[in-house]
Amino acid sequence: MLSIRKRPSSWVSKVRNSAADIPYFTFSYHKHRFQDVHKTHFNTYILLYTQTLLFALLIFSAVHVNNPPSIPTLTTSYVHGTSSHSLLSSTVDQCLQRSVERHPDREALVFMQDRIRKTFAQFYQDTAAGLLAVGLKRGDRLGMWGPNIYEWVLMQFATAKAGIILVSVNPAYQLQEVEFALRKVQCNAVVCPTQFKTQRYGDMLRQLCPEMETASPGGINSSRLPDLHTVIVTDSQQPGAFHLKDVMQAGSSQHYQQLQDLQKKLSFDDPINILFTSGTTGKPKGATLSHHNIVNNVYFFGLRIGFNWKKNVRICLPVPLYHCFGSVGGGMVMAVHGSTVVFPSTGYDGHANLVAVEKEKCTFLYGTPTMLIDMLSQPDLAQIDFSSLEGGIVAGSSCPPEVIRKVINATGAKEMLIGYGTTENSPVTFCGFPFDSMERKTETHTERLFLGYCVMLEYWKDDEKSQESITKDRWYKTGDIASLDGYGYCKIEGRIKDLIIRGGENIYPAEIEQFLHTHPKIQEAQIAHYKVPRYVTFVQGYPLTVSGKIQKYKLREQTEKLLGL
Repeated sequence: MLSIRKRPSSWVSKVRNSAADIPYFTFSYHKHRFQDVHKTHFNTYILLYTQTLLFALLIFSAVHVNNPPSIPTLTTSYVHGTSSHSLLSSTVDQCLQRSVERHPDREALVFMQDRIRKTFAQFYQDTAAGLLAVGLKRGDRLGMWGPNIYEWVLMQFATAKAGIILVSVNPAYQLQEVEFALRKVQCNAVVCPTQFKTQRYGDMLRQLCPEMETASPGGINSSRLPDLHTVIVTDSQQPGAFHLKDVMQAGSSQHYQQLQDLQKKLSFDDPINILFTSGTTGKPKGATLSHHNIVNNVYFFGLRIGFNWKKNVRICLPVPLYHCFGSVGGGMVMAVHGSTVVFPSTGYDGHANLVAVEKEKCTFLYGTPTMLIDMLSQPDLAQIDFSSLEGGIVAGSSCPPEVIRKVINATGAKEMLIGYGTTENSPVTFCGFPFDSMERKTETHTERLFLGYCVMLEYWKDDEKSQESITKDRWYKTGDIASLDGYGYCKIEGRIKDLIIRGGENIYPAEIEQFLHTHPKIQEAQIAHYKVPRYVTFVQGYPLTVSGKIQKYKLREQTEKLLGL
C-alpha cells in the first residue's frame, strides 16, 4: 500500500482508507467500499489501485503502526503508515450495540458523586425514541450544556441513534457566549440541569428566551434564538421546558418503529457532533465531526493502548465531557472497546480523582498536564493505594517530561501515554506506545498538517474559516509548529502565533517551559519571551480560554502593560 498526499480526482473522495492508522490516507482494497464509488469509475479505481501497488513495492519508508518503529526510515517531514486493522464502517450506535451484546452485565458508567452505576444493558435504553416523540428529527442540533453528569452521556448516545447532531456546549459559558454558540449552529433543542455551582442554566435560558414563561414544552418561539423550540431540563420541572424523565418515557410504538426505520438510513459519514474550538484567536468555531471520524479515532486509540485485549479496563475520567478528550476518549471508548468509565466528580476535584482510583480500582487515569500537577500536589497523595493503576493518558497541551516522571514515581503507573490532537481532528492524531522511552513519550519546525478520516467535515456553516484551515486536498492546517524524528515521532514546539523571533533566531516557548519544570519549586511555567529573559514576573494565575488553555498572547499583553513596555 502507498500513502499519498493528494486525492487523484473528486470522485475518489468517497473511498475510505481501510488500513491506515491515525491520521493518514491510504488506498487499499475492500469489496464493501465499492458501494460508495460510482460504477463508471470502477475501472479507473482498479487501475489506480494496481499502479499504487506496483509503486508501493519500491517504497519501504512507511511506518507499520501496530508496533513501535525500530529502524529510522523517515527522510522527509512526512509520516504515514499501515495497519493490520481495517477501519470500521460503523455508526456510534452500532458500536454500542456490539458492546452491550458482549458485556451486558459489565459496568459501563460510574458517576461517584451522584451515586449512579449502570451496566451496559441498563445504559442501553431507547431515550432516542423520546427525542423523536418531542418533535426532534434527523439532522436537528441538540445542545448539551452542563458538567459531567450521567444525562450528558445519555444524550450523547441517544442523539447518535436518532440521527440528531449533538452540540457540546461548554458548561462555563456565560450569557453572551451561549447565545453565540446556539445561534452559530442553529440549535433546535437544549438539554441542561437547572444549575451547577454558580452557573444558573435555567435562568440564563429564560433571559435569552423570555417566551419560555408562557410557552408550552416544545413550542418556544424566541426572537433571539429563532431556531430553538425545545428545552429539556435534567433535574426539575421548569416553565416551557420538558423534564428529561418525561422525555425518556415519551416514546410510543410509532416512535420506536420510526427509530428502527431510521437505522437503515443513517450513514457513518453523517455529522454526529459539533465541538467548539477554544477561541484563543477569536470567536469559537464549530468543528463538525462524523461517526466515521470519532469511531475510528477511538478504535485505533484503544488498540494502541491495549483496551481491546486488557481485561477489566476501568478509566478514571476527570476531564470535561464537553471536550473531545472526555466525550470521545471516555464515552466512545466505553462504546467501542467495552471499557468502564468512572467519573470521580461533577466538576474537577483533584482529591476526588485519587479517591476514585483507589475505591473503584481504576486501571487508567486521564488528565491534562495541569490536572496531573494538581493531583501530585494533593496532601494525601502518599496514602492513596495506586496498585490497580496500570497507566494513564495525558493530553490537552504539551506535557514536560518531568511531570510524567513524577506521575510514574508517585503512582507506579508505567504505561503513560501522551496524546496529541485538535478539536478539528478529535481527539488524537499522534500517540506514542505504552513503553516508549521518556523522551519519546513527551515528544509527541514547520507547521503540522493532517490528512485522513480524522479530519472534521467542516466548521459548521463557516465556509471562510473552513477553507482557511482545510486545503482543497483535505489537509488540515493545525497552526502548530512541530518536528519529526527518523522514527516518525513528533515533537510539539508550540503555536505558530507564539513563535518568538529575536536576534534572527526562532525561539519556541515549549523548550524553555520544559527546562523550568525541572526546578523542584516551580509548579507550572508558561513562556512568552526569550530563553534568557530580560524580565521575570510571578503571577497567581494565567489567562485561560473557557476550555482551560493558556492564552499566551494575553499573557504577553498583560506583561507588557505591567512593565510599561
